[in-house]
Amino acid sequence: MSSLLSAIFLGWSLGANNQANVFGSAVSSRMVKFWTAAILASVFVLLGSLLEGEACIETYTGLTRMTLELAVISSLASAGTVTLMTVLGLPVSTSQTVPGAIFAIGLLNRQLDLPGMGKVVACWFGTPVGGVLIAVVLYYGLAAVYNRLKINLFQSDKVLRVCLIIAGSYGAYTLGANNVANVTAVFVGAGVLTVFSAVLIGGMSIGFGIMTYSRPVIETVGKKLVKLDAFSALVVVLAESITVHIYTFIGVPVSTSQAVVGAVLGVGIVRGINTIRRRTMVNILLAWFLTPVMACFLTLVIDFIANLHYVPSR
Repeated sequence: MSSLLSAIFLGWSLGANNQANVFGSAVSSRMVKFWTAAILASVFVLLGSLLEGEACIETYTGLTRMTLELAVISSLASAGTVTLMTVLGLPVSTSQTVPGAIFAIGLLNRQLDLPGMGKVVACWFGTPVGGVLIAVVLYYGLAAVYNRLKINLFQSDKVLRVCLIIAGSYGAYTLGANNVANVTAVFVGAGVLTVFSAVLIGGMSIGFGIMTYSRPVIETVGKKLVKLDAFSALVVVLAESITVHIYTFIGVPVSTSQAVVGAVLGVGIVRGINTIRRRTMVNILLAWFLTPVMACFLTLVIDFIANLHYVPSR
């Protein structure tokens, strides 16, 4: 059981970092209270993990050979990378840290499924683009429907709040379904966990991260990148959720951070590009570039330290 602590740590880090991607906009726009969002997100993350987490786990288990020692090293390096970025308040991608760590393991094994890894990396670029396109379509489509509703300001506020809760819950479901593979797939590959135990442990650890340390990144996504009204927040969450769910059907773990930032950018394009805070966007893009590199480096360093042997002097 102690060997799974690194996976639990990684799940905690993922939940703490990615809660902002499903309820951050709603919380920052003050339409949903933080604890309401945290409880709902935790429940639906676990539900998504249990019902649809298997497909993405299979993708990671086929990338390289994995032993228990290598699984612990890769998950520990991934968790350390995500935790560092979380402390800095940057919404980074666990779906980049884990492939970065697996890539390092593949170098150590001298065996790596390059086409499979290439497919995963290609999705890093497709995810934010998908978020942008879906957000633009949703903005105009939902605006057309919303403008036809003959409701007053009070009724409008109530409708948007309910919609944000539903959309956030759906977003949490897709987060669990798609990203639980980042937490425990390497242990399935090492033969330590069954798929069911992997999605259960992974989903619960993500929920624990949401409940305990998810506030800091919410401010980055919800406030520092672009100021969102309640309607725009709804578009962002739905666009992110749909984007991630599409990749879940394909069986490729992707970044909810990339999807949500793409969605926020799409809303910014519709509302006017001057609403985008460029400095924050640059910092996030820099973090995305550094994340897999750091995870790969940490994996190699931890492996080197783990295999040091003391030779007594004569």
